[in-house]
Amino acid sequence: METKLDQKCMERVRRSCGFNSGIDIKAEGSRGGLCLAWKSGIVVTLRRGLRQKEWRFTGFYGSPYLKDRNFVWNLLRRLGQECNYPWLVTGDFNEILYSFEKSGGVPRDQKRMEAFRETLEECQLMDIGYSGVWFTWERGNLPETNIRERLDRGVANVEWLLLFPMGNIHHLPYSTSDHCPILINIDSSIILSGCRRFHFEAWWTIEESFEDVIREFWESSSATLVEKLMHLHIHLKKWACSN
Repeated sequence: METKLDQKCMERVRRSCGFNSGIDIKAEGSRGGLCLAWKSGIVVTLRRGLRQKEWRFTGFYGSPYLKDRNFVWNLLRRLGQECNYPWLVTGDFNEILYSFEKSGGVPRDQKRMEAFRETLEECQLMDIGYSGVWFTWERGNLPETNIRERLDRGVANVEWLLLFPMGNIHHLPYSTSDHCPILINIDSSIILSGCRRFHFEAWWTIEESFEDVIREFWESSSATLVEKLMHLHIHLKKWACSN
């Protein structure tokens, strides 16, 4: 999570919340300040090579500056090329995927969102869903100045989703940061059910003719639930490109 706190203050906050272990990086002025926290009993090993025996986790922080955005996406692509494991990437990407992930302010430039979507596609990463409030970042207290965006998320490859079919992200309440903390859920079937249903309803309202595509694929496939979701994502994308 992005804290905007100095290192000692973040450590006190982290410990007061019951997370005795963690990595705290101080903020620079009003930007940055990162915290990765975990509870006792969990073993976390930091490796420069980024290779894990079982599965791979990447804590990601996208640059808030437009001039650095291409560098950030290229970095994620390079990390993707090194990945031969189930892979989960979570954090503040400082970008949205679609225009409906923003409320208020100037509409997001389409090319910026396309660059983000193309990067995730090249890395074979897809959104793992969430529970809690829709937006993860907010600024402005007045209705005319309020801007809200979904800048924080979790994305994973198919291998990770098959390894943790109940995995998703939970958006926690805001504290001192203008970003809400995100909590990784690996085995919550209730949360997964809710978030998957929400996203399919969102797709449904975009184009009513999706119904035929979804029904035909779903009824003809004998794959597992997660495999169906993954293949359906690809199938719908091909359908959209041809229409």
